[in-house]
Amino acid sequence: MANPVAWFEIMGPDPEQTSKFYSELFGWQTQALEGGYTTVDTSGSGGINGGLGKSDDGQTSLKVYALVDDLQGSLDKAGTLGGSTVVPVTEMSVVTFAQFSDPAGNVVGLIPPPADPSTATGPSQGDGAAVDWFEILGPDPKALWSFYRDLFGWDIHEGGTEEFKYGEVHGEGIGGGIGSSPDGAPHTNVYAHVDDLQKYLERAESLGGKTVMRPTDMQNIAFAMFADPQGTTFGLWASKES
Repeated sequence: MANPVAWFEIMGPDPEQTSKFYSELFGWQTQALEGGYTTVDTSGSGGINGGLGKSDDGQTSLKVYALVDDLQGSLDKAGTLGGSTVVPVTEMSVVTFAQFSDPAGNVVGLIPPPADPSTATGPSQGDGAAVDWFEILGPDPKALWSFYRDLFGWDIHEGGTEEFKYGEVHGEGIGGGIGSSPDGAPHTNVYAHVDDLQKYLERAESLGGKTVMRPTDMQNIAFAMFADPQGTTFGLWASKES
């Protein structure tokens, strides 16, 4: 059984500002916890939930977390495949987690499934923007395809062009893509499903964000990207029929 991506996380210098921005932009419901971490219920009726936190170095970052039964075992396996441990298995009051770096330098998190599967909850029903696509990019997509197939058992359908390779991840959990990095650097992205790309880009700009990729067509979808007020890049996608 493949390990699904089950959580996203946005880290930055001011999580309170981040929470306000995304709540107003997407209709997300946030809850601040003790210790400075904020959980996100996208109210998107699907996809995954996430969290917002304060970065130790004042820099921004976006990560995805995969659900695994054995955190230490997964860290060890990532190491044998060319990755490295970034955060060892760490127990907090509300969650146990770990993080590793893949061969391209993308930092990916690990979390365990709930002890009682009946308590597992996803996004609530509502009109919020669902987060239901992720991307992991690097200079050598074929190496990343091999790494994540071996580590998580992901079913990756290879595609793209000779210049820009892109493999779609299919299976349990949200869909995703692993592909070529446009600038050769590692990038991890997540995308929210919306009905009108331009409307959300304009709304993001009115809230202090900045458009970094205008609406672009690809097969039966269109996508775009913005940077939030602290500089984190976030994606949008819409069906062309929308």
